[in-house]
Amino acid sequence: MPLLTFPHFPSNFPSLSRFPNNRRFSPTHRCCSTAPSSADTAILWFKHDLRTDDHPGLLAASKFQSIVPVYVFDHRILSRFSDEMLELVLFALQDLRESLRDRGSDLMVRFGNAENVIQNLAAEVQATCIFVEQEVEYELLFIMDVVNQRLNSMKVSQDTPRIELWKTPFYDIKVLQNLAASYDDFEKLRLHVTTPLQLSTLPGAEMELDWGDLPAYDDVKGFMAKNQHKSSDDWTLIKETSAETLLGREMLKSSESGERSYSFRQMQSRESNESVFVTQKGNVVGGGTYNVLNALAAYLRYLEGTAREDWQEVHAKLRASESRNGASFNALFGPALSLGIISRRRVHYEAIKYEKERNGGFLPPFGYSTATIEAAVEAVFSKEWYWLLALRNQINNDEKQSTRIWRWNGFLIQYTVAGEEGPAVLLVHGFGAFAEHYRDNIHDLARAGNRVWAITLLGFGKSEKPNILYTELLWAELLRDFIVDVVGEPVHLVGNSIGGYIVAIVSRVWSVLIKSTVLINSAGNVIPRNTSLSLSRPSDRQTSGATWLGSRILLFFLRLTIQDTVKKCYPTKVERADDWLINEMLRASYDPGVPVVLESIFSFNLSIPLNYLLEYVKEKVLIIQGMKDPISDSNATIAMLKEHCDGVIIKELDAGHCPHDEVPESVNTIICGWIQKVESNILAGFPV
Repeated sequence: MPLLTFPHFPSNFPSLSRFPNNRRFSPTHRCCSTAPSSADTAILWFKHDLRTDDHPGLLAASKFQSIVPVYVFDHRILSRFSDEMLELVLFALQDLRESLRDRGSDLMVRFGNAENVIQNLAAEVQATCIFVEQEVEYELLFIMDVVNQRLNSMKVSQDTPRIELWKTPFYDIKVLQNLAASYDDFEKLRLHVTTPLQLSTLPGAEMELDWGDLPAYDDVKGFMAKNQHKSSDDWTLIKETSAETLLGREMLKSSESGERSYSFRQMQSRESNESVFVTQKGNVVGGGTYNVLNALAAYLRYLEGTAREDWQEVHAKLRASESRNGASFNALFGPALSLGIISRRRVHYEAIKYEKERNGGFLPPFGYSTATIEAAVEAVFSKEWYWLLALRNQINNDEKQSTRIWRWNGFLIQYTVAGEEGPAVLLVHGFGAFAEHYRDNIHDLARAGNRVWAITLLGFGKSEKPNILYTELLWAELLRDFIVDVVGEPVHLVGNSIGGYIVAIVSRVWSVLIKSTVLINSAGNVIPRNTSLSLSRPSDRQTSGATWLGSRILLFFLRLTIQDTVKKCYPTKVERADDWLINEMLRASYDPGVPVVLESIFSFNLSIPLNYLLEYVKEKVLIIQGMKDPISDSNATIAMLKEHCDGVIIKELDAGHCPHDEVPESVNTIICGWIQKVESNILAGFPV
């Protein structure tokens, strides 16, 4: 997917910037590395695996004489969840406790930092082993690292308690380090999906313990409020309102008011004791594993019709959340998968079992027989691939570049960090690119005394590419949440091409998050000030058969012409469009979900002009323009910016569409000088 261009189509958790860049959990232990003795006690630490069904960690722990399952209400972990996700956690824990009790065990509930809780519990029950699911998210890896260090400092029965990492093997992969980098090559292996595990009984705890009560929702919110990091800007409120709503208050020519969500269409759910939609909003499937399996059965059997009210409700929600073909599965079941209420392997098993039931025990050779089966199978295949990519990267990560994973709305986002001190800088790539497109900017900016983040947006590079409706406002909200949750302080925000337009939206809507804005050959138009403005709602941008076909034709064309297309964007130093860049773009173009991302090209809306987006922050705006840009008329762009954007600083360069990668030394010098000027003025209390 070689598009570096934009085509012409109409915290509560402590800032991760404070964590050392070179500190990460080393996954050296593996499940069942040693046989337990008859007197050994194990702890099973639940995080995002809130089930007893298909749980390899529980099966391994059941071989111990005694087992103590525990869930830790750690505010650093909980702060990553929306209010609706917190509700889902509580419903899932209630079901999990009942399920464990049915099998002879129980669920312990504790509040506090995980490292303190696990260390104290290990000492209390004399645990020799702590089972915990393998993770790829950086903040969870950091917490697990601290837990591991605490355990290494103590002795139980003359030995150090060990952490045993486990995972649910979707495929039978022996050596993850050798995992194919391309999904196209991976598919050629034709690996079989493994079978879900069944669990019967569990050993209890061989001692009297205080298991704790499950808290109410208000109790959890009170606990989090008491432990949250106080900010003068109260950033916790910034994430509560969508970009569409904030922009719409000024621009929408509609008498409608109130918050709109373009992730789901709001529906009024009827009261039902058997509803699988357990939260107040009632947008997503929740409860325990049985509840989710019941909803999955209803989802898969959508074409059959039903007299059951709970299944009819699933069918109604399915129709409401189908913003594009197959998008309803992630919309309804994504949160349950993220919390591990149901495993990806179980979803696949149930979908394939139903497909065989429909076809006399066989799988059709030319695709699935219903759209819902296809949506479920493709969703878990996709999620497993990106999880494997993230895990492979974690294992193979070197010390030259700190690549991390952040989970946003249940999806895995890759980002890179460099530098230990100084102003925060966030780099945002263009369409079809990724964080590494700033390969020669990240470390130079860091060496100049900055802390630098480069993010790979949802839908690009090695970040996840889910089946959702992609819009410029969706990506703007992703950047907002990244600044709040990961960076934890205002940033100098840098964007290239469509990334520049997204950066401009963030600067307009959430200016408190921005110290300055740097646009590098940004997408977007400049129009006279007296021109009327309008904003189309993302929820109105439904896909069609034409966009489906167009995206696939475009993808085929781009793969054939990728080298020529990219080289045209580097007219001054064509050698910078090297094999590494071309090959990584080709690799990403075969990832599952790429055609869906390309469909967004046909529905992007750049009707909000740049001069409007930069109106209130223009004294803090730097424009870097490659004057040989083959995508747009740079001379006309500069002329319009000068006429309608008073106060912005403009730097012209002898380069094409991607000056930051074509002439990185020049761009780095300009950006470093700009940041120093802005920071000096901030310290002096003067405007930029």
